[in-house]
Amino acid sequence: MTDHVILLHGLWMRGFALLMLHRRMMEAGFRVHRFDYMSVAATQPRILGSLQARIRELGQDAHTVHLVGHSLGGLLALRACADDDLPPGRVVCLGSPLKGSAAARRFAGMGRGGEVLLGHNRELLEYGFDRWDGAREVGVIAGRVPLGLGAMIGQFDSDNDGCVTVEETCLPGIADHCAIETNHTGLLFSQEAARQVTQFLHQGHFDRPLA
Repeated sequence: MTDHVILLHGLWMRGFALLMLHRRMMEAGFRVHRFDYMSVAATQPRILGSLQARIRELGQDAHTVHLVGHSLGGLLALRACADDDLPPGRVVCLGSPLKGSAAARRFAGMGRGGEVLLGHNRELLEYGFDRWDGAREVGVIAGRVPLGLGAMIGQFDSDNDGCVTVEETCLPGIADHCAIETNHTGLLFSQEAARQVTQFLHQGHFDRPLA
């Protein structure tokens, strides 16, 4: 029985940004679906309601339904999966600031325009979660090539992907974490990211070379 994978894009993006990752997940043998949503204009309850309905629809007949979310998409995936009555599956977050984003907080602090551009998910982006206590195993892939607008806004002093620091992705309670050589947007196009996503969805851990 083939597992389903739902892909979620991040802030200021739409579903077409997931095309390369979609293709690679299909090549890995998954049944892949892109969840498109309005990341600024749509309210969080509306997004989560639609996402949970889609998970339940795909999970009929005991199908496993995994979620893979980039940036904000990973935050929304975790929030949606806090409900324990959903079909089984794992979650992979790509460059998601699960502990909150310094760049988002600085952006919001620039005035009303910054607040508006962060949309209805502003609080989730700024502050994230304290820890993950949900039933699903969660893996996180961070980038550590500091190329992106967020590097200037966030004024990072540690490893980052140009938008999110590696530390911001390290949420207590997750099953596994790895960092790869790419920037924030590059996580969607990286062959290594797709390989690690596939590994985690199958095994519940990332692939690391033997010492």
